[in-house]
Formats: sequence, structure tokens, C-alpha cells
Amino acid sequence: MNERILSVNNVKKTIKKREIIKGISLQINQGEVVGFLGPNGAGKSTTLRMVVGLSKPTSGQITISGFDIQKDYVKAMGQVGCMIEGPDMYNYMSGFKNLETLNVMGNAVPRKEIDRVVELVGLENRIHDKVRVYSMGMKQRLGLAAALLHRPKLLVLDEPTNGLDPQGIYEFRGIINELAKGEGISVLISSHLISEVQLMCDKVSIINQGEIIRSASVDSLLSSDEVMWKTNEVHRAYTLIQNHVGSATIVRDTILAPLSKEALPKLNKMLFNAGIEIEQVSVKEKTLEELFLQLTENQKIV
Repeated sequence: MNERILSVNNVKKTIKKREIIKGISLQINQGEVVGFLGPNGAGKSTTLRMVVGLSKPTSGQITISGFDIQKDYVKAMGQVGCMIEGPDMYNYMSGFKNLETLNVMGNAVPRKEIDRVVELVGLENRIHDKVRVYSMGMKQRLGLAAALLHRPKLLVLDEPTNGLDPQGIYEFRGIINELAKGEGISVLISSHLISEVQLMCDKVSIINQGEIIRSASVDSLLSSDEVMWKTNEVHRAYTLIQNHVGSATIVRDTILAPLSKEALPKLNKMLFNAGIEIEQVSVKEKTLEELFLQLTENQKIV
């Protein structure tokens, strides 16, 4: 079984007598990429700041590779690399000099480690250029290299694809996949690009009003598709489908219901055996964005 890298247990955060985070729990194993989603004001940034040690929980426990953040802060933070609110680099220096400077400020690693992370993020051909001439995508890569410099077990990224064009987003996704699957690094990533989270992540946790309302693998969250049946016997078909599925909707001469592709043939056979003529059947695959909007539709920013 993979090692548990991040464990957030019943964590709460109160600011000015207001409970911002309401007892959330979250776990990430080695090599997993977990998306962290939520509307503005839901508590994403507060949670990430607690995970990377920039803010203390009011109660609960956060451990990284078994080290409690509050009891063993230095060892816990030694397992973390992060990029919060974008990379902050010296524009008048080269990318390499920036990494050298950061290296000296921390627990210095050998030159070969700098070369290693530069290659990991694909900057080897431009690392000696001044940062001021870097594109946004190159700056994001440099920030990622800095976060990886000390071989963290957990990488925490807050909106890492901000400002990237589609090609840059595609390349960034490939880097994250290689870090997780090739290097065994666990990644917690917050992003407003939900379609990218769907493509990039193994699991997703959705936070709303300070509480995690859904946490599961992407595959299981999207396992049910929406099926549409068009028939001239809407009410008979609706009754049968509703009894079988438990949730269905009538829109004019069409019935909509959540159903997996595997279960569809059996239900169609039931409709046929009941003598109901079906004019058309189509399947619409659920997206993570649709699920997110459905789960957070009542979110109010207060």
C-alpha cells in the first residue's frame, strides 16, 4: 500500500470569531494528484495556507509524512514544496541564478540537484536567460523547479495554470503527470480550470462554505452519465425509469435520468418489454464542471 503523505484530520480554522474551516478531513497517498475545488470564499486558500505552514489550525491535526505540522514543524515542512499565489522571482537575474539564490537560503543541495529539477520542468535550454524575458509559462516552470529543489514528498500548487495559454497548460499537465507517476511525488492542486483538474487529477475534494462536501476519485464521481429517452409515452416511461433509477426528469417529450452506460441496456429492455416505443436514446457524459456547479449552486459569499 502506498505511503500516506498528507493527512488533514478534523481541521477547523476560526478568524475573528468566525469559523472559516469547519472540521475538514483530507488524505493524499504517495504519487496521487488530488484536485482541490471550491467557489470563491469557500475556504480553499485558507486550507492550503494551513497545509504549507503559513497559518495555524484552530483545532485538528495536519501531518505530512507522519510529521505533525504543529509539533514537528521543521521536519513536516521539509517534506513540502509549494507554489502559492504564483512564483516570485528576481527578474534581473537568470533562472539559474534565482535557483542558486533560493538554494543558498535553504538547506543547500549540490549543483546536480539544480540541474535535475531544471530538466524535470523542461527549462534546460533557457535556464541561463534573464527571468524578465521569460513567458508566463516559463516563469511557472521556474517556480515549479524552485518548489522541487529539495525533493519534497508533497507538492502544493495554488492556481498554477493562471495566465497560461492552451499549449502551456497542456505542457504543465504533462510535467505534473511525470512528477506523480515517475517521481512518486504527491500533488495537491487548486485550480479554477475544472476541465484541467478532470484531466490531471486522480482524486478530487470539493469544499463549500468551509466543509468538504465530496471527496472521491474522478472516475467514481463521473461514473453515471445522463441518459435521454425520447418517446410518445412519456408518463408510462417516466414511471418505469423513476422506479428503476430513483431520479428522473421530464422535459417535453423527453425523459432525463442519471445512469451508467453498463446499466442502460437492461433498462432499455425493460421499456421494450413494457411495450413502450422509444424514438431516440442518447447518452451525455457528465463532466466534473457540471458536478461542481450542481454541488455548489447554493454557495453564498459572506
